[in-house]
Order: sequence, then structure tokens, then C-alpha cells
Amino acid sequence: MGAGSPRARAAAYFLPRDLHPGAWWVWTLGLAVAASRTTNPWLLLTIVAVVCHVVVVRRGEAPWAMAFRIYLVLGATIVALRVGFRLVFGGAEGSTIVLRLPEIPLPAWAAGIRLFGDVSAESLLGGLYDGLRLATMVICLGAGNALANPKRLLKAMPPALYEIGTAVTVALSVFPQLAESVLRVRQARKLRGGTGGRRFHALRTIVIPVLEDALDRSLRLAASMDSRGYGRSGTARPRARFTTGLLMIVGLGGVCVGIYATLDGSTPRFLALPVLLAGLAVALAGFRLAGRRVRRTRYRPDRWRAAELVVAASGVAVAAALFLTSGVDPTNLNPSLTALSWPLLSWPPLAGVLLGVLPAFLTPPPEPTDNADVADAAEKVTA
Repeated sequence: MGAGSPRARAAAYFLPRDLHPGAWWVWTLGLAVAASRTTNPWLLLTIVAVVCHVVVVRRGEAPWAMAFRIYLVLGATIVALRVGFRLVFGGAEGSTIVLRLPEIPLPAWAAGIRLFGDVSAESLLGGLYDGLRLATMVICLGAGNALANPKRLLKAMPPALYEIGTAVTVALSVFPQLAESVLRVRQARKLRGGTGGRRFHALRTIVIPVLEDALDRSLRLAASMDSRGYGRSGTARPRARFTTGLLMIVGLGGVCVGIYATLDGSTPRFLALPVLLAGLAVALAGFRLAGRRVRRTRYRPDRWRAAELVVAASGVAVAAALFLTSGVDPTNLNPSLTALSWPLLSWPPLAGVLLGVLPAFLTPPPEPTDNADVADAAEKVTA
């Protein structure tokens, strides 16, 4: 069988490798945009299921991949808090009263605020739908952190966003690194025969090594980045700096106005696509000018191949499907809270959401890595 045969090309396509982090973030943002377009719990739960399945199948063994479960816990906490707020701060918006709590009287200067009192089913469902939508968006962003390598994402940043990209990438990697430090310290305690004891004592013996490990990692990262020239910008004339900053501010302002007008159907249409395209053109011109003063080379730059295009197209297709169906049948995407009934689920938006699971089957598996060594964490754990 020749090397150019379809079977050989398919075998080469599915060879284990790490995909471009930008493709995973396009897929993640596409699902997050789709979640922002609906409050239907069935669609939101389907998006969560799709995200969880893709993460479980295509995440690697890196520290940032192990922190996805924390985003799931954070999403459940968001839902509980939104429903709890409706219970505490007046949940009587509706006629179906399901719970009667004693109301706490407030002074006159706090008019419009209620503490406890009657709770209606409409108010609780409203809090549940809003909390579930926000939790789904947070879980989608957590999937991006679990699937995309932040260091490779920094390498793929355009020169104009080099300094900002450095700060954003380090900030995005802090939370997964802390989670990985907790796992390493707990594993080290088990290897040393630690049983845990009282909860407060166990927490103290974990928090101190975790903070020390995180500080050591930050210092090593800062020294490594400084030795490689991170954060150093080139020289530019004052007029060039002013022109570049003006173009970027005007362009990003136009992009913000265009995106808001595109998502909000009540705004004039001339503020949507025309302003968005004009803002993108001006912002790209500013990025081009700003990138000239940053000179850097990249060793083995990441390329966009067929698998990356499949991942990005999958996320864009999900966002487009929810965006198009919202204008055809909005009642299924946003269940009514006036007349209580079970949320309906139609096939077009459900099929659009299920397009997001394609990366679990049509992309190569991640490249295997060795397990993290816990010897340095074990030295930090007291007996």
C-alpha cells in the first residue's frame, strides 16, 4: 500500500499529536456563544455533555487538563447561588407561590429590596435558567483551558498582542497550576503515609506546601521568561505609537459596537455588520503597525492543518446554528416564565449543538506525556 493511498493518509491524519491551541479556543468560544443565546435547560445540558465528552476524550495529561473538574464544581456553585439569591432577595415574581417564608422588614432607605417572603416557581425557574446559562459558559471556558496548551498559545500570539498575551496566558495558567499543585501535594502526602487527621490540620498541611510550590513555580517562570526576552518591546517614535494606539482603540471600539448590535436584535442594522467589519479593518491595521516594533523568532511554529480546521468549524457551526434558529423559533430557545410548562426542544437547535461533538471523533488523540514527578512536592510536605 503506497504512502499516498487514502488509508495511509487517514492513518497519518490520526497520529497522536497536540492540536493548535487557537483551534480549541475557537471551538470553546463557539459553544460559549451558543450557550449565551438560549436559556433552554435541555440545550444547555446538552452543551455541557458535549463539552465534557470532548474534554474527556481529547485532553492530555498536562496540569491544565486536570483542572476541568474544578470548573464543573464552579458551575454547580453558580447555579446554587443564583437560585439562593432568588430565595433570599425576594422571589415572588409570579403567581405560583411554592414557598412562604417570613419576610424581614427593612428601613425606608432600602425600598425595593426584599428579604425572604413568598417565593414563586417563576422566580426560581428564572434563577435556575440564568444560573445554568452562566455555568455552561464557564464550563465552556474551562474546556478551553483544559484542551489548549497555554505556552503554545503564547507562542502563537501575533506580535501586536505579545505583551498583553504574555500576561493573559500566565493568568489563565495560574488556576490550573494551583489545581495541579494540590494534586501533587496530596499524592506526596499519601506516599509519605499521611492519613489526613483532623480536617483543619490536613488543610493547613496542604495549603502551605501548595502556596510555596506555586511561588517557586512563579519565580522559575519569571526567570525563564526574562532570560528569553519576554516582555521586551522594540523602539518606536512617539508619532508611530500615537497612530498605533489610536487605530487599535477605534478599531476595538467598532468591534465592540458591531458585536453588540449583531447579538441584540433591537439595535439598528447599520450598526451591526458594517460597523463590525470596519472595526475589524481598523483594528487589523493597528495590529499590523504595532507588530513591526516587536522582533522575535519562533522555533517550529504551530500550523493549522485539517484537524484544526475541523475543530474550529465545529465550534463556529454550533454558534451559527443557535444564532440562526433564535430568529426562527425563539420560544424553544428561551422558555416562557409567564405560563409555566415543560421546556420544549426542537430538532434544529439540538442538531446544531451536537455538531460540537465532532472533534471527539474526527481529530487525532493527544500526544501522550509522562506523569508529573512528585518528588519536589514531597520535600515540601512536613511529616
